[in-house]
Amino acid sequence: MAKPRTAPSGNSTLLKVLKGFAYAALLSVLALIVAVAVASAYLPSYGDLTKRSDLGQMIRVRAANGQVLVSMGPSFGQWLPYDRIPAEMRAAMISTEDRRFRSHVGIDPIGIVRSLSVRVKSGHWRQGGSTITQQLARNIFLTNNRTFVRKVKEAILALALERKFSKDQILELYLNRVYFGGGAYGIDAASRKFFGHGADHLSLGEAAIIAGLVKAPSNYSPSADVEAARSRSGVVLQTMAKNGFISPETAASVDPAAVRIQETTNQNSVRYFTDWALPQLDTLIDQTSEPIDVWTTLDPGMQVAADKAIRANAPDGTQGALVAVDRDGAVRAMVGGKDYVSSIYNRSTQAQRQPGSAFKLFVYLTALESGMKPTDTIIDEPVTIDGWSPRNSTRTNLGPVSLREAFSRSINTISAKIGAQVGFSTIADMARRFGITTQISTFPSMVLGTSDVRLIDMTRAFASVANKGVAVTPYGIRRVVTADGRMIYQHEGDEERVLVAPWVAAEMTDLLQSAVLSGTGRAAQIGRPVAGKTGTTSSNKDGWFVGFSSGLTTGVWMGRDDARPVGGLQGGTAPARAFHDFMAVAVARRPVEQFETQVPIPDWQLTPEEEMYGDQTIDENGMTPMVDENGLPLGAPPIDQNAPPPQPMVRPDGTGEPSQEELDQAFPPQQRQQPPPQPRQPPQRQPEPDPLAPTEPSQPRPPGA
Repeated sequence: MAKPRTAPSGNSTLLKVLKGFAYAALLSVLALIVAVAVASAYLPSYGDLTKRSDLGQMIRVRAANGQVLVSMGPSFGQWLPYDRIPAEMRAAMISTEDRRFRSHVGIDPIGIVRSLSVRVKSGHWRQGGSTITQQLARNIFLTNNRTFVRKVKEAILALALERKFSKDQILELYLNRVYFGGGAYGIDAASRKFFGHGADHLSLGEAAIIAGLVKAPSNYSPSADVEAARSRSGVVLQTMAKNGFISPETAASVDPAAVRIQETTNQNSVRYFTDWALPQLDTLIDQTSEPIDVWTTLDPGMQVAADKAIRANAPDGTQGALVAVDRDGAVRAMVGGKDYVSSIYNRSTQAQRQPGSAFKLFVYLTALESGMKPTDTIIDEPVTIDGWSPRNSTRTNLGPVSLREAFSRSINTISAKIGAQVGFSTIADMARRFGITTQISTFPSMVLGTSDVRLIDMTRAFASVANKGVAVTPYGIRRVVTADGRMIYQHEGDEERVLVAPWVAAEMTDLLQSAVLSGTGRAAQIGRPVAGKTGTTSSNKDGWFVGFSSGLTTGVWMGRDDARPVGGLQGGTAPARAFHDFMAVAVARRPVEQFETQVPIPDWQLTPEEEMYGDQTIDENGMTPMVDENGLPLGAPPIDQNAPPPQPMVRPDGTGEPSQEELDQAFPPQQRQQPPPQPRQPPQRQPEPDPLAPTEPSQPRPPGA
């Protein structure tokens, strides 16, 4: 009996292997189908993917005119439907990233083979095989980790996306979600950031620049390297022509160098304002993760003028701060220092410094509320209160002066007498009533501004006086709007809170206007009615000017962060000049507003000493003079009592004194040193009753006191 024939063992093994591969391939295909089906079932809807909430919250801070000041978090721009996306933009992106986009099923086998071929030849990955659909899947659901597992997941999700959405929908999702650098997600955000207009008006050259960013946003960003971006756009145009999306003639007609790139705005000084305003959102709106636009009160033109005024006038080695508040409390400009990059410390809202004579606002408000008038006469004379003996900056006394003149000259003894009459705690209460939030001393020296205050609080107080005695509360946020235009916050004015009677505010404005017209604040004049007050602390550590005109109140402070003395710094110099430079621009387009009080032309003028030191306060013990025992300014060379007396002038030949004619020939009159102006003698006034004088007759003062 013959044995049955059997196949060669080699063929049997090969057949088993082939069957195994076939079964494995079939199982893989079935598993892939199941995986794609499951992924498709769990994919978000098209509407959910258009919300872009998974990218993080976008907060755009806008100025009063709508200009974007700061964009925090991702920037989305407007969502553009497929039919509103320019054909040039669609063609540029497909040609650059996935030229077989319309024909593959989510993954491109040809692209994968090409990528593997390059990998084998070069020894490392130089070319990706990812399609637009794969990139969309990675951007939405995965990370950029270069692992095999991630690539498998990416392929499954890409197939699922192709199964659930149309090609047009996938391209729309991609163009509205892909990252283009600079925080911009989507073509509209990129177009607005780099070209200043929406993506629905992109030109071919602009579309080429945007399409070229996807490969390396940080390398080709126009805001980082304009030339690199333009060079990359040229490659995109050549690729479009090579792949048949545009003709070679069309590609050659586009000059990338002619594409206008929007300049990046300087966000230096505005960050002081945004750092102050944005934390207020926690108390204004409920917590939300959706994109919002925060519309603020900041005026970009005023902000530029404020920054320039501080930089131009603050002495070398010092810092400066400025706050401008409108009549309703809207903060129009805020500068917290010379340079935000080098110091984020906001000196307009955080720093606490002595205001010097600027604090006399509250002293005189208290006096006016108690019944005194600007025309009332008070005697400027030495005074001692609880062992404290304040002195005037010139170390002289003028005798009878009006309240208006005492405020304009910033006479310290008068402020001390007012404090003793109305009560120092009453003055402290007045300061707190007008918005001073820091601790205020009730020692007698407090009338000279020895308690630390904040610039924004002082500006608020002056603004309340300008508002006829009605409280002004500074605010920086006008409204908050969601991306779809829904209003979630709208600022409403506070209920009017009267701080002092209107006539008290009018009389205080009278005094403040006098200080600018003929007192220590004359450098702040801008050719229209201005009311304000200077302040200089002991040893010139702080210089202040706070004032208002045409509905805008501005406060300026200058000094060193370490509170060291600054030579030549007085409130009537650099701070007043900065106020002038800023306000001349800020109110230029506002109508001129006359104050309700008319200040008469004074019959006096400041002495040279008052011009230099008139608003300067003294140390808390009140004993720091501004001149030495010889009447010379501090720092002047001492007088040598043993020096020989000056010798009379004689002719060169020793024949005697020269005649006046000979002197005129040797020293023409225009070349001679002019004698210093003589101090003004106090005007002869008829003594009038002093509302602050003691009831018993005062002792007569010695001549020249």
